[in-house]
Amino acid sequence: MLKQFETHFKTLGYREPTAIQTAVYEPLASDHNVLGLAPTGSGKTVAFTLPALANLLPGDGTQLIVLEPSQELAIQTSRVMRDWAKLLDLQVLALTGGANVKRQTERLKKRPEVIVGTPGRVLNLVTDRKLKLHLVSLLIVDEADDLLTGETLDTVRSIAQAAPADVQLGFFSATDTPILHELDQWFGQTVERIDVREQDQTQGVVRHGLLQVGMGKRDQMLKRLLALPNFRALVFFKQASTLRHTATKFYHEHVSAASLTSDLRQVQREKALQDFRQGRIRLLLTTDVAARGLDIPKLPAVINYDLPTQVNEYVHRVGRTGRMGEPGQVISLGDDHDLRDLKKLLKETDYELVPLYFNGRALSTERPVAAKKTSVATPVANRTTAQAPTETPVAKPQQRQSRTGSNAVPVPTPTKKKKHKNRHSKNKGMRKKWRDRDTQK
Repeated sequence: MLKQFETHFKTLGYREPTAIQTAVYEPLASDHNVLGLAPTGSGKTVAFTLPALANLLPGDGTQLIVLEPSQELAIQTSRVMRDWAKLLDLQVLALTGGANVKRQTERLKKRPEVIVGTPGRVLNLVTDRKLKLHLVSLLIVDEADDLLTGETLDTVRSIAQAAPADVQLGFFSATDTPILHELDQWFGQTVERIDVREQDQTQGVVRHGLLQVGMGKRDQMLKRLLALPNFRALVFFKQASTLRHTATKFYHEHVSAASLTSDLRQVQREKALQDFRQGRIRLLLTTDVAARGLDIPKLPAVINYDLPTQVNEYVHRVGRTGRMGEPGQVISLGDDHDLRDLKKLLKETDYELVPLYFNGRALSTERPVAAKKTSVATPVANRTTAQAPTETPVAKPQQRQSRTGSNAVPVPTPTKKKKHKNRHSKNKGMRKKWRDRDTQK
């Protein structure tokens, strides 16, 4: 590690490098193609930043491309890399979709050494010849398990093909997927696999709880959770329509919440994320696409409003809390059927799912016991007096007694129902009287 990096490392309060940072530094610095697998929150961004920046030449044009799956993650990564790059007089530029293209093109004229962007925007600028990759020596694909799927895989490969044939490749991910075992075939180069998920010790104690709540009462449960002291949570939705419905309701009810979705403008997304990080809002409603890889320091909880359907989704969601040794809480909402399916989905993992119950203003793993109603017994000494009959009831005139004896229960005398005469029946009788009178005449 460079001396500048060592000094800054200590300034930031880090005691020692994490397992992934130690494992990939030498291979990346030595121009090896690397696949780094490490848990969420283990410092993967710094792991590829330090060796990648160490080989760059200031003022020599764009030499490093880092691809991220979302605008938020690209901006977050660019800020981390910029903090280290300034120690070596290197420039970092973020290129994301949704931002002003002309402004990005003008900044490219300053020839930044590092580009951090989303695949779509980077490829568009390469195709338009606004971004030239002939000097690129290293291509980093972060969140590779997500980027190397569907159409995005073709986009990433196109960017790699636009770079020099001997470009160095780096792939990083928290979860393993089948395509990560086929990188040699897809990119035509041998990739060294470095997996430190078993050795990593950065994850804090995270409790995984199941809270049985029906779909119609989940919004109400979110508001009840806000009554917990110092509670903040990243809330994951499956459908954007459900998220918007909850966000609109919370807005009118003045609940401390904001949305983070892919259809919002970049300025709105940045503001929501910044407000959440600084504690101005307490619930950030989001989807898997928008919140993947986000680093939110000391996040107390993650809530699964809609349960994930794949193990990788659950891993990345819960990885937002319990980062860098901090404790965390995962709360999964659903009915009995939903929670049973989640247990079945995660049965091959090490996650221990326990039932949660809301007792007053606290979450507990113990089922609340309903208070039993205590009946007051009549004292034995007074029981005869209390149960003795006072006087035999006398039948009222309008009641008649049955023939079984004097102790029979009085039966009320049925009253004759008065026949109602309407105007039509009255006129009918008058008409008959008139007809009889005319006949007599």
